[in-house]
Amino acid sequence: MLYRKTALRLAAPVAVLALALTACSGGDDEADAKSPATSQAKASPSPSKASSGGELKAGESATGVYEEDQGKVTYEILAEQVDIGTEAEAAQAVADPEDAKGLVLAAARVKFTHKSGPALTGSPQVGDETTVWADGQRGSILIGAAEDAAGCEDPYDVESWKQGESHTFCETYLVPADAQNVEVHWEEAEGEPYIWTFPNS
Repeated sequence: MLYRKTALRLAAPVAVLALALTACSGGDDEADAKSPATSQAKASPSPSKASSGGELKAGESATGVYEEDQGKVTYEILAEQVDIGTEAEAAQAVADPEDAKGLVLAAARVKFTHKSGPALTGSPQVGDETTVWADGQRGSILIGAAEDAAGCEDPYDVESWKQGESHTFCETYLVPADAQNVEVHWEEAEGEPYIWTFPNS
């Protein structure tokens, strides 16, 4: 279910657009940002888990292994929701509004639970494997998007992570405003992605 908020949280200064945005054509270029997205598509909780890469239902979690600095860690991964912004907010998020024409901000919130492996003592990088797609095309990631929005944690602030503990990390992308579906992807090294789909309607 998607609903829209009226408040916009501005948390970082405008920065230069790093590369030409190609979200409409499936590019994976990077950009800088100053704002998180603001409306939400939520997934309902579910205890079920997927056993391999593939499409997942709302609330369905996956189990994956990621090589952190301290060693291999097994995580339970759940894409909880995607916050969808407006075209006006996307224009404010980049230095040149023309670069965001026809695009909106899409911030994926993904919960990671440490299931097994070494305790982490530095910034985890498992969230780096999260990408946001729209109608099968990869969006353009925003560098510097606020990670202190409600429900989001900055991985650089996580100094200790033990088995059984969970953290939620967010990744913000630009995607076409007229996309029918927004997808959250997460994948292991050389593996097939897990895909959660959120209707954008």
